[in-house]
Amino acid sequence: MTAYDRRKFLRTAAITGVGLGLVGRAGSLFAGTSAAGKRIGIIGLDTSHSVEFTKMFNAPNTDPAYHGFKVVAAYPQGSKDIASSLEMVPGHLSKVKELGVEIVDSIAALLEKVDVVLLESNDGRVHLEQALPVFKAGKRVFIDKPIAASLADTKAIFKAAEKYKVPVFSSSALRFIDSIRQVKQGKIGKVAGADVYTPSPTEKTHPDLFWYGIHGVEMLFALMGPGCRKVTRTTSADMDQVTGVWADGRIGTLRGVIKGPYGFGGHAFGEKGIMPIGDFSSYQPLVLQIASFFETGVVPVEPQETIEMMAFMEAADASKKKKGAPVMMNV
Repeated sequence: MTAYDRRKFLRTAAITGVGLGLVGRAGSLFAGTSAAGKRIGIIGLDTSHSVEFTKMFNAPNTDPAYHGFKVVAAYPQGSKDIASSLEMVPGHLSKVKELGVEIVDSIAALLEKVDVVLLESNDGRVHLEQALPVFKAGKRVFIDKPIAASLADTKAIFKAAEKYKVPVFSSSALRFIDSIRQVKQGKIGKVAGADVYTPSPTEKTHPDLFWYGIHGVEMLFALMGPGCRKVTRTTSADMDQVTGVWADGRIGTLRGVIKGPYGFGGHAFGEKGIMPIGDFSSYQPLVLQIASFFETGVVPVEPQETIEMMAFMEAADASKKKKGAPVMMNV
């Protein structure tokens, strides 16, 4: 993601069948007890999320729904080679220090000082490597999008979480915008289909949609739920159109704007009406979900749904390589 795209996103914010058995219904993985303490550690200062989330958790009069959690320490290393990400680290490091956060020189040092972890590295390729010591330490972790840069790494992350009995979830903030919440609460009845759009600049180190188009994929799956089986992608220099067919015959589409106006939105089609899906306005709904997860261990997004999202994006890449031919999902 370019620094420009990151700034745009921040500016907007301001105004499987892998048999893991991790959750039942959005999600009870190892839940039922509070985290041992309230100290949050951050891994990765190469994204604006690190600063924005810290501002919310460390605000003087923070919302009680944050359950008293505070960011106390951060390990700055995120991406090792993406220039646009590395350029962000010095500025973000300075800002989190101003918010009372101690900077440490390793993940091991971080884990000695914190109870739960925000894995914020902008580069999905390093997430498995960085999550493993957190799991081994038994600390709950939120992994910012993308959870990984491949379906294989995504499955490996959830398998490791199961091995060490540590709850984990990943999500874009777009999943929790108010219009999607209303649809999920039944405002238009059962969802028969959905069309969404998202900015979708790419990064050569990641499959196309993993880098930024994942925001739209998250919206689509939040509305449609899991169960997509077939994916077709049509692409041009400026625009992507990805169509998914679900096992029950429902159709969902994603328009990825590679070059063009910046915005998120779409429509959900239900048995009782059609609901416009509004733009992004705040990280707060996601941060409240993270705080609740840290407190209870209950994940708001099932692992299987996250796995299917990764499979959807890999299938979209495969369809592109096959000049728009349909591709069956590999879950």
